[in-house]
Amino acid sequence: MKANVALQMYTLRNECEKDFVGTLQKVAELGYQGVEFAGYYEMPAEELKSVLEDFGLAAVSSHIPFSSIEDNLKEMINYQQTIGSTKMVCPYIEPETVQKEEDFYRFIQRLNQIGQICYEEGLTLCYHNHDFELVSLSNGKTALQTLLDETNPEWVKAELDIYWLTHAGHIPVEWMKRYENRTPLIHLKDMTTDGQKDFAELGTGGVDLHSVLAQGDASNVEWWIVEQDKSRRSPLESVEMSMNHLKGLKILS
Repeated sequence: MKANVALQMYTLRNECEKDFVGTLQKVAELGYQGVEFAGYYEMPAEELKSVLEDFGLAAVSSHIPFSSIEDNLKEMINYQQTIGSTKMVCPYIEPETVQKEEDFYRFIQRLNQIGQICYEEGLTLCYHNHDFELVSLSNGKTALQTLLDETNPEWVKAELDIYWLTHAGHIPVEWMKRYENRTPLIHLKDMTTDGQKDFAELGTGGVDLHSVLAQGDASNVEWWIVEQDKSRRSPLESVEMSMNHLKGLKILS
């Protein structure tokens, strides 16, 4: 169960807007070993690389909107390579991109093509799910399963979000087992048990974290990535609680 733990910086987006460098320092002080970006706050890649080195943080991956990947792929790849990141994540399907089922198949084809380019540049392209990719298509499969089955497993990997899988009534560990060696990144998230299904600090909700963590070695998970889209308390307090829960489970490598 030993693995590296990173934080998705979207969780602290408001803090980053005010003080990006100071927020990264706080993340490191809490014990996170790496970060997954959701924007760079206009910081040049070389400068960000230096900041990360100062704080001992790994650049795990970056969430980049699909439109930006398509329009500026070379620039996006160069930025990842400079900061030392080996993963680029498409965080969702933009609604204007996919309005009909045939649009989704075109999106899959394009994702596969981009994945090949990333692979040839030494990067891994991943797709991050929400719950809307878990609806069934006319082929009887979910959209997420179709996406993974119709792309080259070397070119397109999954970043499974266990909150959204659970929210849609799926069992996250079953997805990990179905796509072993295809899930280098896992979003660790919890869900409140009060019926509102809000995002929650790890260990305080009803998501089956233990089976997911226990499957990590078999699935060759490289990074557990903590994310909490919204918090009922200070986001910094939330990410500290989640890290303390993981420390208590003794999963940090």
